[in-house]
Amino acid sequence: MIEKIVNDLKNIFVFKETTQVGDIVLIVAERIMYALVTGVERDYGKKEEWWQVSLQLLTIPPQKVAWTLRTPQFTGQELFTMGGEERFIKAIYFGGGGESAQEKIGAQIGPGKKKGPHLKVIK
Repeated sequence: MIEKIVNDLKNIFVFKETTQVGDIVLIVAERIMYALVTGVERDYGKKEEWWQVSLQLLTIPPQKVAWTLRTPQFTGQELFTMGGEERFIKAIYFGGGGESAQEKIGAQIGPGKKKGPHLKVIK
C-alpha cells in the first residue's frame, strides 16, 4: 500500500537525489509528514555504513527524533520498516541551485509523459 502512495507522491513533488542538513524531507509512514534534517552523522558503532539522521518533525507539537538509517533509506531509494511500520523518506526540491524547477520536473516526468494539472511551471 505504501508503494502506491509513494508512486503517487512522485507525480506531485519534485524530489532531490540526495539528503543533506537543512533539507525538508517528506516522510510517509502511518501518516504523511514533513521534517527538517538537522544532522547526519556516521554511526561508527555499526560494521556497515549507517547514519544517525536527526530530524525536527514539523508536526504540532514539533518533535525531535534521531533515526539510524542507511543511505538508501534516508534518500528515498528504498522503503524500510521501523517497529514493523513501513516508511519512506526523501528530500523535496524547492528550486534554486542552478537547474530550474522546470528542468527538474521535466527530468522527473520524462519524455512523452504528461505533467497533469497538479504540476504547474511558474516562470
